[in-house]
Amino acid sequence: MIALWLVLAGAWADDPPIPADKQAALVRELDDTIRRQSAAIQDHPMSVTAYSQRGDAYFKRGRFAEAADDYDKMVDLDPTLDAAHWRRGIAYFYAGRYEKAARQFEVYRTHDDVDRENGIWRYLSQVKAFGKEKAQAGLLKYAKDDREPFPSVYQLFEGKLTPEQVLGKIEDAKLSDDEKQPRLFYATLYIGLNYAVENRPKEAAAYLRKAVANPWALGSGFGPEWMWHVGRVHYDLLTAPKKD
Repeated sequence: MIALWLVLAGAWADDPPIPADKQAALVRELDDTIRRQSAAIQDHPMSVTAYSQRGDAYFKRGRFAEAADDYDKMVDLDPTLDAAHWRRGIAYFYAGRYEKAARQFEVYRTHDDVDRENGIWRYLSQVKAFGKEKAQAGLLKYAKDDREPFPSVYQLFEGKLTPEQVLGKIEDAKLSDDEKQPRLFYATLYIGLNYAVENRPKEAAAYLRKAVANPWALGSGFGPEWMWHVGRVHYDLLTAPKKD
């Protein structure tokens, strides 16, 4: 049954997870945010909040280098933000600054040594920077339990579980729908991103489409919403028409 995930998501480029009108409205909203926060920075060049909000909008518009630069400016203005700034690590990743991304997630561990989602991002960054073998050898070690599905995703990276087994564990847990949807969101997101760093774009797009189409993340607060945008922008990168 789990193998049907790829079939259900199969018409990836021809069946986008977001209707065109909603995608267009999102673009207009993000561009408006960039304009407003750029004006705010002109008036208040020391505003960490303005750089944060413009950086987020840049990232969600796929302008990754500009997002990373705004996040760097935040840390310049307030160095106490450095260790916990996971958004900067993700922006580095998408800007192609993979070693800097890996370093950011390594530093983040001094802020939170339980959250395996940080270790997941360090692994993805290291795969791109150094290759899968070195990334697996360098997986951060965690002694304490973390919320599912992150331990299962970690086992996927370790080579101990397959994508089907990660999803099968969610199905076998007999969860309510409210409990299941968050796990499915993160599982499909990180399975998709793992396929992406392994240069398997069709499989990556199939799983990322399921993550973006999941109704849970957008209404679930800052972190899940931000990660929904990660799935969306990566899906868009994978399915964008090829330029001549």
